Amino acid sequence: MHSSSPDQPQLPYNRPITLLYAVLLTALFTLVAIAPLSRAIAQQPDDIWLMIDTKNLTLSIMEAQSILRTYHNIAIGSNGPTWEKRFKDEKTPLGDFRITAMRSSERFHLFLPIDYPTMDDARRAQKDGRIGPGEYEALRSAWEKGKIPPQTTSLGGHLGIHGIGAGSMEIHNDFNWTNGCIALTNAQVEELAAWVTVGTRVKVR
Repeated sequence: MHSSSPDQPQLPYNRPITLLYAVLLTALFTLVAIAPLSRAIAQQPDDIWLMIDTKNLTLSIMEAQSILRTYHNIAIGSNGPTWEKRFKDEKTPLGDFRITAMRSSERFHLFLPIDYPTMDDARRAQKDGRIGPGEYEALRSAWEKGKIPPQTTSLGGHLGIHGIGAGSMEIHNDFNWTNGCIALTNAQVEELAAWVTVGTRVKVR
């Protein structure tokens, strides 16, 4: 069972990938990442999508309503899930999102960012006072233009699905340790990357 812990595992995690595999991944992610978000989402079918269960700490690859693959013992934000996320609260936002890019990461091995905050997040935050008119308008404008929403509002940002990089498997197995992202092992996130693309739907519940 996970619980609170430091932000980043410190012990080494050694699972090297081949140079050729790394080059191919980088080339693929570069091509995918440059596609405009609105066009990529419009073209991405919803038959393959991701279900993240923050209670049972699982990530499932779904085809319609059938489970194709489930990863157990994932890690989420060190302060748990929330519908009312704030900047630096170290909580994982609940809701429906889309993958906006796929890229290699020196810190996290691979990183698949999501389109948080969505307009649902913005409307809830405006209603309960977590953001003011200016930040709401910035989020609304970005969504209307098909752009990635601002990542520096009072709601936080820079969230996604990633590996643990050179972090500790022991910490990952025993604690929720992220700032709000969803973390898998490096091997798991490599496998996941073969199933998804820009625009893949991600449901966090």
